[in-house]
Amino acid sequence: MWRALRAWLFDSDGLGELPERVRIAIRHQQERSEILIAWVQLVIVALVATVYESTSMPAGVVQDDYSFETEVFAIYGAFCIVRLALAYARWLRPWMLYIAVIADVGLLMGLIYSFHYKYAQPAVFYLKVPTLLYVFLLIALRALRFEARFVIFTGLVSVAGWIVLVLYALSGRGGPPNQTDDFVDYMNGNAFLLHAEVDKIIAILLTTAVLAVAISRARHLLVRAVSEGAAARDLSRFFDPGVAARIRTAAMAVRAGEGELRDAAILTVDLRGFTRLATELSPDEVMKLLQEYQSRICPLIVGQGGSIDKFLGDGILASFGAVAASPAPAADALRAVDAIVETFDRWNAERAGSGLPRLSLGLAVASGQVVFGAVGDGERLEFTVIGDAVNFASKLEKHNKTEGTRAVTDARTYALAEHQGYISQARREIRRGRMVAGVDELVDIVVMAA
Repeated sequence: MWRALRAWLFDSDGLGELPERVRIAIRHQQERSEILIAWVQLVIVALVATVYESTSMPAGVVQDDYSFETEVFAIYGAFCIVRLALAYARWLRPWMLYIAVIADVGLLMGLIYSFHYKYAQPAVFYLKVPTLLYVFLLIALRALRFEARFVIFTGLVSVAGWIVLVLYALSGRGGPPNQTDDFVDYMNGNAFLLHAEVDKIIAILLTTAVLAVAISRARHLLVRAVSEGAAARDLSRFFDPGVAARIRTAAMAVRAGEGELRDAAILTVDLRGFTRLATELSPDEVMKLLQEYQSRICPLIVGQGGSIDKFLGDGILASFGAVAASPAPAADALRAVDAIVETFDRWNAERAGSGLPRLSLGLAVASGQVVFGAVGDGERLEFTVIGDAVNFASKLEKHNKTEGTRAVTDARTYALAEHQGYISQARREIRRGRMVAGVDELVDIVVMAA
């Protein structure tokens, strides 16, 4: 039992078997809380010191009699500065926090005790000073860390400190206590009323208990929020940023069977000869090659306002103006093609310089109305685009082999892109009346890259 208590007080962070990344995120939150607590305490000690130092002195009391109070504020101010430095350095440990709590409460009780000498009154006099209310602030500050053990410890230390002051007042060392059962006498003079002190202790304990329960519940929510937030960030990496944003901001839960009609452009990208190359490489080398290829291509698509719909092995299906409406989807898609071709050529040159085989790429763009929405069985959903433009783009990409080209689009899409502001950096070849497999009509092809 003692070992379990020791672990709870000094070792356990109460995070159980949570993944390490979640534990780290919560620790960072706690470290930020300690910085906030240190700043709040520093501001409070400055304000309280200003108020107390400006308090008028009782008649007949010499200035030197105030040195103890000044020393309390000086010591506590220095303590807060050291604590703030440790918080910024991330050096605070649980045992340090317990010492800090004892120091906080101890200095507060010392300040309360000083009223006995400051005003030349019996010790029971300090039992009525409002300074005790700062105990509740110290307890509340501990709640910022979202750990009930520190709230409970602060409450218990505060009760212990107040009991010591009460016992000292009753001992008669600070002047004979005038005990009474009359509340009026208690309020009008230096009288001691046991029930009043019991009420204060009960108030501290109840406040501590309520805050501890609230913090335990809040910590559970914090852990859950951090866990789900980390999971959401990890899962969002499997979605296009635009799709992830739609999921996060959707007013209602996403459901299959709901779609939106969009004027969009579709881009298909295919790494040629990858299937044959994959048989010659180890699994790690295959995945590394895919990662290098996709890490170069995908940012170019997203950079032009495109959304990655899916990865098809070595292929990429992207849409422009489908996830979110765009005034120039065709122009954006062709700008992405130009950027991809240029980047891919540089990558091939780097590979050739390293003695690696050159790679070949196929791209195609088609435009038209598509339906964007979620498909699936309710438990497993996927956002996608559906429509003739999607099928046409796929067929055009395959037609690159027939034409001996790397990137093509149809004349209608090219004209639409120019209307939307696309300006070509090179003269484009138009090949008219081409028969594309799977397309009933002849197609005028615009060569984007030979």
